Amino acid sequence: MLEKTEFKGWPNCYRLYNDLMDLIVTTDVGPRIIRFGFVDEHNEFKVFEHQAGKIGEDTFEVSDDGWCIWGGHRLWVAPETREGTYYPDIDPVQLEEHDAFIRLIQPVEKTTGIQKEIDISLSPDAPHVQLVQRLRNTNQEPVTLAPWGLNVMAPGGVGIVPIIRRIERSDEFRPPTNTIALWDYTDMSDPRWSWGKNYVMAHQDPAHASAQKIGVWAPDGWAAYARAGHLFVARAAHQPDALYPDANSSIEVFFNDEFLEIETLGPLVTLESGAVVEHVEHWFLFRDVPEPASEADVDEHVLPIIAQTQI
Repeated sequence: MLEKTEFKGWPNCYRLYNDLMDLIVTTDVGPRIIRFGFVDEHNEFKVFEHQAGKIGEDTFEVSDDGWCIWGGHRLWVAPETREGTYYPDIDPVQLEEHDAFIRLIQPVEKTTGIQKEIDISLSPDAPHVQLVQRLRNTNQEPVTLAPWGLNVMAPGGVGIVPIIRRIERSDEFRPPTNTIALWDYTDMSDPRWSWGKNYVMAHQDPAHASAQKIGVWAPDGWAAYARAGHLFVARAAHQPDALYPDANSSIEVFFNDEFLEIETLGPLVTLESGAVVEHVEHWFLFRDVPEPASEADVDEHVLPIIAQTQI
C-alpha cells in the first residue's frame, strides 16, 4: 500500500508499507529511500537531522557543493569521482505508481548526462524489498560506469561481509579465490575490524571518528548489518565473469563515527548513447538476531538466516 506523507521536513514523501514493514521515499529531492524498518519500530537507516528537509539551494546551508548525504539509500555511479559521482541530487523527482511497484525518476543530471531511476517493490506479506536501479546514458558518447547502491545504516551495529569462498581441491594447485580492496585510509589494525577465516566484521563505534573502508569480490552476493536485535541483509546477484569497479569489488563497507554503509555494486559496463544498465538489490529484515561477536556467532545466528534470502 502507498500513502503520501511528510517526513522530517520534506512535505512530499511517500510511504510504501505492508503489515510488517514500511519504507519512505522522498520526491522533493533524490531519488532517496530515507526510512526502512518494521512498522512502528526504529529506522534501520541513519538520517542526518541537520540536513533533513533541505530542498534545492537550501542544501548549501549545510554543504559547500550542494551534495548532502541526508542518509538512507541512494544510487550512485562508480568508479567514484567528484564530477561523476557527487552530483547534487537536490531537485524534485517524479514518482510513478505501478501495479506491483513504484518508480522514482530523477531529472537528467546536467553535468554528467546520466539519469537515475529506482523501481521499488515491497512483498505483500514478507519483510523483503526489491530495488531495480537504473542508470541511463543520455550523452552522445559512450560512458563506462557501474551502478552502485549505498545503504547508510544507523550507528552502533556490526557489518558482516563474507570474504573467502572455500573450494575443495584434490591437487596442490590453489589459485586465489577472492580479492580485498583497501583504500589509502584503510587501517587493518584498527580494532573496529574483526578479520576472520570466513568473514570480515566492521564494528561501528560512535567514539572513533576515523573512516575505514574495504571492498570485496563477494561471489556469495550478500552483506549484513546487525543492530539492536535486527539483521538487515542486502543481496545482489554476483556475476563471476564480470569486472567490477574498485579492484573488482562487488560489496563494500564504509564506516566512521556517524554511520556504516553497506554497499552493493554492479559490474563495469560501457553504455552507448541511450543505453541503460540495471542493478537489482534485495533487502531482507529479521528480528531477534543477536549481534555477533565472533565468527562462531555468525555461523550460528546469521548464516542460517542468509540461507533464507536466496534470490
